[in-house]
Amino acid sequence: MNENKAQEIRIEHILGEYNLKVSNESLELYRSYIQKNIVFPCELTGREDFAWEEIYIFGPGDKEEYAELKKSKPSYTDIYTFMSFDDQIEERDGLMVKVKRISDYKQFVLPLADLKVTDVNSPNHQLVHDYAVWFVNY
Repeated sequence: MNENKAQEIRIEHILGEYNLKVSNESLELYRSYIQKNIVFPCELTGREDFAWEEIYIFGPGDKEEYAELKKSKPSYTDIYTFMSFDDQIEERDGLMVKVKRISDYKQFVLPLADLKVTDVNSPNHQLVHDYAVWFVNY
């Protein structure tokens, strides 16, 4: 069985074969599943650049301004400690998580689909990756 099929089976196991569309109901089911299965501590980083960073990475944004903004805003290059889920669920952003940046302990609320687990050998890695793939593709 290839990895994509195995991943699809894992996601169907969580949500049910006929409940794969992203909705408030399926997001709540996925949040409950992750809450029961995540292992702490869990460190996260950005899957790719965050929306506010694009102008600085791919556009004409000033590099010094970018460096200054990264002190107060979350960056995809930062490492975070997963603290908890935010209570709010929105179909547009998916599950939101409360994280603490390791370098300065600043706290943020970020979409889980924008994050990945830093330790690829952790069971959390597959758990978060499967969620992100589901959220983006369904």
